[in-house]
Amino acid sequence: MASLAARSGLRSLAARARAPAPATGGRRMSSSAHDDAYETAKWEKITIMGAVTCTLLAAWNLSKGHPHFDEPPAYPYLHIRNKEFPWGMNCLPLSTLTWF
Repeated sequence: MASLAARSGLRSLAARARAPAPATGGRRMSSSAHDDAYETAKWEKITIMGAVTCTLLAAWNLSKGHPHFDEPPAYPYLHIRNKEFPWGMNCLPLSTLTWF
C-alpha cells in the first residue's frame, strides 16, 4: 500500500515536471497594459522629488527663525515660594546617597 502511494506521488511529480510553463511567465498582480519598469521608474522619481521638496521646505522654514518675547509679568496669583521647607531641603533618608 505504501509503495502504491509513493509510486502515485512520483508519477504526479513527473507529470508536473513535464508540463509546459505558462506563457505569461506566472501570475501578474498588476494590469498587463502597464510596463513594470516604467511604473517603478515613475515612482522612484516621485519619491525623490517628494524628499527633495520636503527637505527644501524644512530648510526654508527653519532658516526664518522665530520671534522672542519679553518675560511675562510677575502675576500675584502665581505666588512662587522661594523659601526653604521647614524640615530642610535634604532631609530625606536616601539623601545621603550620592546618586539620589
